[in-house]
Amino acid sequence: MQHDQTFRVVLEKPPAGVDYGVRMGRGAESETAQKQRSKGKDLRFEFTVGITASKPAAPDFRGPVVQGPVGQRFVYIDIGTYAGQTDTPWSRRLKIPLIGVTWDVIDRASATQMVLETRVPGTARDGGPTCATVKPFGGWKLVL
Repeated sequence: MQHDQTFRVVLEKPPAGVDYGVRMGRGAESETAQKQRSKGKDLRFEFTVGITASKPAAPDFRGPVVQGPVGQRFVYIDIGTYAGQTDTPWSRRLKIPLIGVTWDVIDRASATQMVLETRVPGTARDGGPTCATVKPFGGWKLVL
C-alpha cells in the first residue's frame, strides 16, 4: 500500500542571486524542478513523496524526488549550475535526509492534512550556499 505525503523544505536566507531547485529523477534522466532565484529571503519547496511498506516495518519513501538506498533516503536541492544557472560560480547540492518520519507522524499528517516541513540554513560558513548533507539536521515537523 502506498500513501502520498506532502513535504516542504524551507531554505532559510540563502545567498542572493543563486538559483535553487528540487532534483527530480536520477542520472542523465534527472532535471531540476521548482527553480527559484534567491533574493536573500527564505525559499520554499513542496513535493509529494510516496510512502510504502506496512507496519510494523519502517516507512520507505518513493517518487521522483527521492534519492538513495532504502533506509537512507534523501532529497537533493540543486544549487547554481546544478540548477541550470550559467552565470554563477556555485555548483553545489544540498542533501536533505528523509529520516525520523515514523508511522505515528504519517498517521497524524494524514488525519489532519498537515505537511511535513524541515527548515535548513541556506548560507554556509564560507558565505556561499549550504551544501552536502544538512548537519545538524533538525528533522521533519508537522505544520499547516
